[in-house]
Amino acid sequence: MSASSIEPAAPAGAPSRFGAALWDRQLQHYPESRKRYFYLAIAIAITVVLYYQLYVQYAVSTAILTHYQMTYTYFVYISVIGNAVGAFGSLAAGLADRWGRANITVFGSLLVGLLVAFFVPESSGKVMFAALIIVVSLVEGMILVTTPALVRDFSPQLGRASAMGFWTMGPVLGSLVVTMVVSHTYTGATTWQDEIRYAGVTGLVVFAVALFALRELSPRLRDQIMVSLKDRVLIEARAKGLDTEALLTGQWRQMLRLDIVGSAFAISIFLLIYYAAVGSFTVYFTTVFGYSLQRTAGLLNWYWAADAVALLAVGVISDRLRVRKPFMVVGAVFSIVFLTIFALDATKPGTSYYTFAVLLLGIGASGGFAFGPWMASFTETVEKHNPAATATGLAVFGWINRVVVALSVAVLPIVVTSVTPLVDHGTAVKTASVQAAPALAIISAHPQLFAQLSADPNDKALLGQAVQEVGVAGLTTVADAKPQLTILQKYGASVESAAAKNPKNWQSWWWIALVGQILFLPFIFAMAGRWSPRKAREDLEAHEQLIAKQIGELSPAEV
Repeated sequence: MSASSIEPAAPAGAPSRFGAALWDRQLQHYPESRKRYFYLAIAIAITVVLYYQLYVQYAVSTAILTHYQMTYTYFVYISVIGNAVGAFGSLAAGLADRWGRANITVFGSLLVGLLVAFFVPESSGKVMFAALIIVVSLVEGMILVTTPALVRDFSPQLGRASAMGFWTMGPVLGSLVVTMVVSHTYTGATTWQDEIRYAGVTGLVVFAVALFALRELSPRLRDQIMVSLKDRVLIEARAKGLDTEALLTGQWRQMLRLDIVGSAFAISIFLLIYYAAVGSFTVYFTTVFGYSLQRTAGLLNWYWAADAVALLAVGVISDRLRVRKPFMVVGAVFSIVFLTIFALDATKPGTSYYTFAVLLLGIGASGGFAFGPWMASFTETVEKHNPAATATGLAVFGWINRVVVALSVAVLPIVVTSVTPLVDHGTAVKTASVQAAPALAIISAHPQLFAQLSADPNDKALLGQAVQEVGVAGLTTVADAKPQLTILQKYGASVESAAAKNPKNWQSWWWIALVGQILFLPFIFAMAGRWSPRKAREDLEAHEQLIAKQIGELSPAEV
């Protein structure tokens, strides 16, 4: 081998080419469509699996409560703290405008996958379980910012609603994956720990793909507005002289505007019913209508599937008509109608499973119809102020969204006061009432005989007398019945009272969610974008003429 064929050794301490490739993910040229779709697909897959890992705990929440002897209030406040911490994770992810999006996304996914696959299922107690879930929530708050920022970077405005529809399917499909996997696998042969491990292993598989494949645009490319792919030549020509540091001056101040802060708050309260679907529907349907975990998961499949289909359909239509606001209005109005009917049926014990399925289908579809165009319009509103501050604007949205979620989770047990005694003691009281039924019959019909049995619980003659005089069967010893009677005495009245109030309490929460959806409507008017498809088409034609003129003015060296 000749000396000239030997490559010079890398300087001591310098990263290897392989290591650099796993860290330096910036693209200096806008990718062609096939690669662009590939990067978008990875960002969306990460989002789907992230929410699968985060939400699976809610689908098996009753089993987790039992395992750790955890009160419902304790479980609720894990979510409250997790969302509060996630809010500040979102704020920190605003640094993605300076540091980039891809590495935060990739290595955040690694951390979540490891925690969920190996540590959360093995938690030695409820404190460790809570701490690990809070760390997962912190990372989720960051990826809530970085993945839509990646989607925005790789999608011109003309395809933004479709792209954001796919991204929004991340939480929705993550929830759908939860309900589908749990409804098909959580049948007695598996434990809640198994369900969480399935999610963690899936997360590690997606991380491995992203580690080697995910890329992002360089700041000079992503810090510009791209209306359509026809802008590509001009975007790359302008990138050569773009001062990205100057563009980031004062970006937080630029994002604290009514059209950004107000619309972020509006969509967050619009989604109160979505948060309930994620974290509370299991408790609602098990305590009010007596559904099993598996049956509830099957019911929620209707909600998530309808939401996912609507997000895809509305994204395509919105991009073709080049408007967002009319779809937000239509989706919100239909969601209000379906949610009103749902709230009215919340107190009717005779409401059938398939009535709920149809209502949840309607709520899911109309919610998706509103949210997909909202995400597109929000990123376009941020771009209107400063395209270089996209992650900062999304950080403002993420912070507000997670604060609203934390507050809603904290307030829910205050409104639905019945849920805590039912979740904490309902099963024990139900079991005790069955097991203590013979003893209760004796107490009711012959209290003196029960007193004698209490004094000598193993007296076979007295037991025989009880069976003969009172007509009870199944009582072998009064000692066995006493613990059950203690449970009934301690919790029976509160559980009975809570069961009576439970449907009305939940209905109050559904009315609050309805108010949130109504308040969403006026903030639509503050966002960027046209109402009229004709006006939007005229804007596009004028833009394309300007771009063609500017490209024509470029020198051959700039093209």
